[in-house]
Amino acid sequence: MNVIDLFLKLLSFESVTPDDAGSLKFIEAYLDEFEAIYVNKEGVKNLFLTKKFSEGSHLCFAGHVDVVPAGDGWQTDPFVPVIKEGKIYARGTQDMKSGVAAFVQAVKDTDHFEGRLSILLTSDEEGDATYGTQIMLEHLKKIDLLPESCIVAEPTCEKVFGDAIKVGRRGSINGMIEKHGKQGHAAYPEKAKNPIHKVSQVLSSMAGVDLDEGDAYFAPSQFVITDIRAGMEVTNVTPGKLKMMFNVRNSTKTSLEDVKHFVHRYFNGMDYDLTLSQSAKPFMTDANSPVVYAIDKSIQKICGITPKHSTAGGTSDARFIAAYGIDVIEFGVINDTIHAPNECTSIKEVEELRRVFKDTITHFNV
Repeated sequence: MNVIDLFLKLLSFESVTPDDAGSLKFIEAYLDEFEAIYVNKEGVKNLFLTKKFSEGSHLCFAGHVDVVPAGDGWQTDPFVPVIKEGKIYARGTQDMKSGVAAFVQAVKDTDHFEGRLSILLTSDEEGDATYGTQIMLEHLKKIDLLPESCIVAEPTCEKVFGDAIKVGRRGSINGMIEKHGKQGHAAYPEKAKNPIHKVSQVLSSMAGVDLDEGDAYFAPSQFVITDIRAGMEVTNVTPGKLKMMFNVRNSTKTSLEDVKHFVHRYFNGMDYDLTLSQSAKPFMTDANSPVVYAIDKSIQKICGITPKHSTAGGTSDARFIAAYGIDVIEFGVINDTIHAPNECTSIKEVEELRRVFKDTITHFNV
């Protein structure tokens, strides 16, 4: 079986979150020379495959076999992969069974490595991710099998295969402001306290404002308002409260406390409640780390491109891996149809991705 045969097989599993649909058992059997460790919880299956070749570093490839629901608008069956003009169409082609197929095949094709190779797979990356990679990492720490370096095969390229890797990710801070007022009749505004009027006075100073200047790797942390609601959808009653939701994709220069102070600066003196939560913390992998150096060199060799080091985009399971002090990067195929109908990727990209991963394994720490 070559990487494309493997890829087509993985795409045929209808593994909508959190169901792996049997794909993990298939991969376990395919890599039968590797020790398999399962940690399953609340219907989520997590598989860790590992093999110690010799003394040396521990390099892990990580990813997810689950996909988002297919949705409407497909021209073909989303779980019956179709090849057309050099591209493969199916749910999960870009996000991220292409990456899984590439690193599974690269690892299978490896006869020698200076250290330990492993693969970490979950069936709950596209869901809440509560019982996925986090659970496996906790177990690996207990049994002293955490890797030093990790490559997550999320789709990272922008225009041309090989043009970008993720060396970090922004964090994500979610917030809700509840501004209290006093409901009243629109004809007697002096007898009410209209929270809409109060909040509108500060919106221009908050909406879309950068909380830091960013740096060479991170875009500025921006205060993005996602929802404002108040009232009863009538014209003669002013509301008694207003709710405003927002999100900040934060760099390492802005913390949850910084966001709290920013809100208070403009709501100071108002009657309001603020709820904040951090669903992901920002992280950055040192450009001089072995994994960044190795993947850079392999991409240059296979693709003839020097990849950009990026931190753009949303969150991924790399955030959980980085929290354990593991040097983690992300690299995969072009990202332009993920989660969309008729998701697809090219055969050439998948084949080259396998070559990049195989070269990275061969020359890691050499």
